[in-house]
Amino acid sequence: MRNVWIVFKRELISYFTTPLAYVLIIIFCFLSLSLCLFFGGFIERGDASLSSFFYFHPWIYMIFGPAIGMRLWSEEHRMGTTELLLTMPISPWEAILGKFLAAFTVLAVTLLSTIGMVFTVLSLGEPDVGVIFSGYLGSFLVGASSIAITCAVSALTRNQITCLLVSVTICLVLTLIGFPPISDLLRSSSFLGIKLGFLADICNGVSLFWHSTEMARGLMRIQSLIYFISLIGFCLFLTSVIIRSKRA
Repeated sequence: MRNVWIVFKRELISYFTTPLAYVLIIIFCFLSLSLCLFFGGFIERGDASLSSFFYFHPWIYMIFGPAIGMRLWSEEHRMGTTELLLTMPISPWEAILGKFLAAFTVLAVTLLSTIGMVFTVLSLGEPDVGVIFSGYLGSFLVGASSIAITCAVSALTRNQITCLLVSVTICLVLTLIGFPPISDLLRSSSFLGIKLGFLADICNGVSLFWHSTEMARGLMRIQSLIYFISLIGFCLFLTSVIIRSKRA
């Protein structure tokens, strides 16, 4: 754990000694609050809940997650310090965990900066605190998943812009396939006389958006938790495979 802590501290300092983390936090807060107030009908709904607030988070993380994670390995590759890092008495897994946890911490700080929304709805009524907690957990896991995806993509390329574009595309697909209009279209469609409703269920099962909205409603299913943990674990494992191959 000492090596993980060293890498974690190095990465976290690099985030906050540049404007990157501060800019991303401000943009996230601005987008999430603006979308909630002006497009989510937070005021018009007259309901003391954060469902409209969490609804837009998967779309924001589609860009926010890759923006946080695009530098994790791409910057190391570009500067030629990957080899130097891996020749030190540190395993690839320790380096990967340290870097991922640093980006994870930036995500946590960003979400904590929106805590004012919780106090707002508490002052407006008596919301279900359990639903709010579930929504925040779902948002946190979606963000962590997008960072893990970007971590794997970042290990493949030395160009941060390429990493950003590829990661955004992957996150977009994983978000769109669970979007209600897409699911409804699949359920009402058929191919060679075969109803495609089962395909909609499969798409929902692997969609960041569907799992996030279910948790925002307070439905903290074990399937959703397993999905997020499996996706994050798989992406970090894929990162280790890529890094080990480069090391070899």
